[in-house]
Amino acid sequence: MKKTILLYSMIMVTLNIIAQQQTFDITSYTAPLGWKKEVTDNTTSYTTINTKNNTWCRINIVKSTISKGTIEKDFESEWQSMVVKSYNPTSGPTQNEVQGTNGWSIKSGGANFIFNNSEAMALLTTATGYNRCASIVATTNSQDYIKDIETLLNSVNLIKPKSTPASTQTLSSNKNSIIGTWCISASNQSDFRIKNGIMSTIFRQYTFKENSSYTCNIKTFDPVSTSIFLVRESGTYQITGSNLTINPQKSVLEEWSKKTNSDQWGKLLKTQTLKFEKVTYSFSKINIQESNEWQLILKASNQTKRDGPFNNNDRNAWIYIISSPARPVIKLPNE
Repeated sequence: MKKTILLYSMIMVTLNIIAQQQTFDITSYTAPLGWKKEVTDNTTSYTTINTKNNTWCRINIVKSTISKGTIEKDFESEWQSMVVKSYNPTSGPTQNEVQGTNGWSIKSGGANFIFNNSEAMALLTTATGYNRCASIVATTNSQDYIKDIETLLNSVNLIKPKSTPASTQTLSSNKNSIIGTWCISASNQSDFRIKNGIMSTIFRQYTFKENSSYTCNIKTFDPVSTSIFLVRESGTYQITGSNLTINPQKSVLEEWSKKTNSDQWGKLLKTQTLKFEKVTYSFSKINIQESNEWQLILKASNQTKRDGPFNNNDRNAWIYIISSPARPVIKLPNE
């Protein structure tokens, strides 16, 4: 494989409007034709695999976050959280000079990593502007996909926020501030699953009620498994200042068969009682003004089994999104 420095001398993001573009968060782009698409709360991904040549490529369009102030700080933060953490590259990034257009500063970089005992490359493009940071990550084991990556990057149009895109609201002891259902989803992106295009999905949701009770449901769907797994937890919660304490009183893991081998509940096969996990989080609520979408951010010193791995760039929090028609809740069995 050629050095990544040669690749990145070719790639440059041009922020222009292309017909029939797709949009994820503030990033508008032209998707590669025929690639497998996956969407989670924080990422839209496209994957292609050539089993004959044993080559593959994956491109992740990542949801924007609040900027750390400069393109250099944003690029370094994104590189550490999205490339180093996930792929353990064999060297630091070979970087391009910062480019600027339409109020955005853009920086690209890449490095090699080892995948299945062979060399692959990870490529990061980060844009900073209007107090936002947006990134695209491409990984591949073949130069055959360089043109596809370049085509997508050259189609990118970053949407300028109409106003300050996010404002943080510190929550008081008023429990009504978190009443409702909050959702999050994630997929398993192990080396095996990326290579074979098989992704399992985990959906998590909290529902906080006015009587200080809560429910937490976690659904795990895996295409290669014959079962669907569901966690049902319920209990009480308490808000003290900016702290939220979850006190479970019932928690079970259910195994269900798949109806017609699809993502539909079949028959209940097994039930297992789970250990209670009482946790006190610090929390805040953010409104993304361009989408009028509320986020509930829970922070803890350690990861929990209920919430899974941290899912924000600071690695110490989980970001839950308020349910809506675009973010439907988990449909439970017999509903």
